[in-house]
Amino acid sequence: MRRDNESIVYEFILLGLPIRAENQGMYSVLFLIMYLTTLLANLLIIVLIKLNSHLHTPMYFFLSHLAFTDISFASVASPKMVINMLTHSQSISYAGCITQVYFFSVFAVLDSFLLTSMAYDRYVAICHPLQYSQIMNENLCVLLVVVSWALSTANSLVHTLLFAQLTHFRENIIPHYFCDLSTLLKHSTSDTTINELVILVLGNVVITLPFICILVSYGHIGVTILKTPSIKGIYKALSTCGSHICVVSLYYGAIIGLYFVPSSNNTNDKDVIVAMMYTVVIPMVNPFIYSLRNRDMKGAIRNIFSRRLCSQ
Repeated sequence: MRRDNESIVYEFILLGLPIRAENQGMYSVLFLIMYLTTLLANLLIIVLIKLNSHLHTPMYFFLSHLAFTDISFASVASPKMVINMLTHSQSISYAGCITQVYFFSVFAVLDSFLLTSMAYDRYVAICHPLQYSQIMNENLCVLLVVVSWALSTANSLVHTLLFAQLTHFRENIIPHYFCDLSTLLKHSTSDTTINELVILVLGNVVITLPFICILVSYGHIGVTILKTPSIKGIYKALSTCGSHICVVSLYYGAIIGLYFVPSSNNTNDKDVIVAMMYTVVIPMVNPFIYSLRNRDMKGAIRNIFSRRLCSQ
């Protein structure tokens, strides 16, 4: 028998960002600009890597997939958020909510695996430079990307199917700007023990384990550099790994801030703001980090513009 405080939900009401109603229009324009910047900047990265033969290396192969992932990741929540702010509508259908849960999980985990693959690539390049071309061959690079997609999709499918079994909720008002799985589970009146257990177990597999692998990779890189300390060697390592370290710090820093740093109050404002970091800000700044700190990328951009000037 169903309790009185339970109801079957056919749509959710997303409360959105903790900003005043009169400022919604201004912020909607800001987030629209940020989303379009994310699309254009990451598309530029993909096009540059595709057109420039000097960038047809394992590192840039992974980077092109990371750029595509950032576009997809930002597209999960940003368009709906901007539309809701412009139309003053806060509703999202149950099917739309499940869709957001699925694709958000896919691309969040895919980011983790791609960053791990890139860390392994840097480890081989610095610690085993003579065997680099043999180890990081095309077959291995494709395999790493395919496995990353397969694991991300499987992980997301498990979470989505388990969430789809939860049809009863205390209320359909969600204090977030997208359908965040952990927030949704808090509002369910069904038994979510299995959901939470699966999140804990799979979270360690798809987030914590890759992060440990990244730390181990950079630990070996650090040891290798210290064995032959020189200003030139340190500079080469920083120029090779600097951009990746920045992106990894932003990505895992946001996750740590969201899941491991307790809120100072009982509101969800901190969670919403941190979520903005890895769904809106990080996908936007990643291409700038790689282009501004990377000599090859800056050279590719100059070549594109010089060709256009010469053709005019």
